Amino acid sequence: MVKSRENLWGAYAFLIGVVLAVVFGFFTDSPEKANSWFYALLVVIGIVVGFANSGDRSSGTFLMASLSLVIVGALGNEPLIFLSHSNLVVNSLRNILFSLMVLFIPATIVVALKTVFAQARI
Repeated sequence: MVKSRENLWGAYAFLIGVVLAVVFGFFTDSPEKANSWFYALLVVIGIVVGFANSGDRSSGTFLMASLSLVIVGALGNEPLIFLSHSNLVVNSLRNILFSLMVLFIPATIVVALKTVFAQARI
């Protein structure tokens, strides 16, 4: 069986970004106290993931999944703020959600723009 290499960079960038977001969530006190270079790295990885998205076949699925994650991350983060002062697990979950949003928002914007321009093509 021959594996496609057209989306190999995007898959590796996605995997690295998710692993970095999860690891960062466990080892930081709060997103506000984090180094800005880490978030800049996540934004760059998100842009790479967005540009490496394979096109029309998976764009809809990617947009639905990433929008769901961004919405859950944004809305689910608010109630966790009140619980994070006393619980290390809740604080880590809050940090992971925030880091994943930083990764997925640029990717979602790039894929959405690519999809809009592909639909507008005559």
